[in-house]
Amino acid sequence: MVDAGPKRYLVNAVTLPGQFPTHWHPVAFWEALGRVVATFGFLEEVLGKAIFAFTATRQHPQDEIEAAYEQWLPTLQRALSNPLGGLIDTYSKAVRDNDKATIANLPELVTDLREAADLRNVLCHGSWRAPDAQGRSVPLYVNKRDEIFTTPVDVAYLNQVRTHTAELACAIINTVTHMGWQFPGSSGPGSEVFRRPIDTPSSS
Repeated sequence: MVDAGPKRYLVNAVTLPGQFPTHWHPVAFWEALGRVVATFGFLEEVLGKAIFAFTATRQHPQDEIEAAYEQWLPTLQRALSNPLGGLIDTYSKAVRDNDKATIANLPELVTDLREAADLRNVLCHGSWRAPDAQGRSVPLYVNKRDEIFTTPVDVAYLNQVRTHTAELACAIINTVTHMGWQFPGSSGPGSEVFRRPIDTPSSS
């Protein structure tokens, strides 16, 4: 008798529910999640600009300026591409290295940022399970410490995370503006961190 081998199967994509695999959750859930993700993106942008502000306004001895400038450009480049955890590390160092920094609760702020970063990883990378009768869903997510996320998430939870993340972004901005500097990229009050030279027309 000839062995026909195992039966083979394929997913019939035509019969899948519309919006698969996100069809179990209401639109309001995905909107809330999308706004959280966007707010974390804003937080990353704010951290990058704060890193620029603190490193650009740091004072250096005259004989160290050239070496500091050479190190500054790679720092700014990393601030454009680093994930949230790396941005938090660089921001914390930039604040500590600037003797004009006025923030009094840097350790507490950094702790809050790291906790937010952990939650951001869950919300951005978790695989969402079907919601329960109360509209709560537990995403499948395991971190590098083999810890399993078990908290049920609903729209109210996501809205709370979004609000907290926006507050963290404002706290970062405050650490710059409290020093009297205008936050980079804004039209707010304070002295410009970096003033672009005015282009003068060349004479022909």
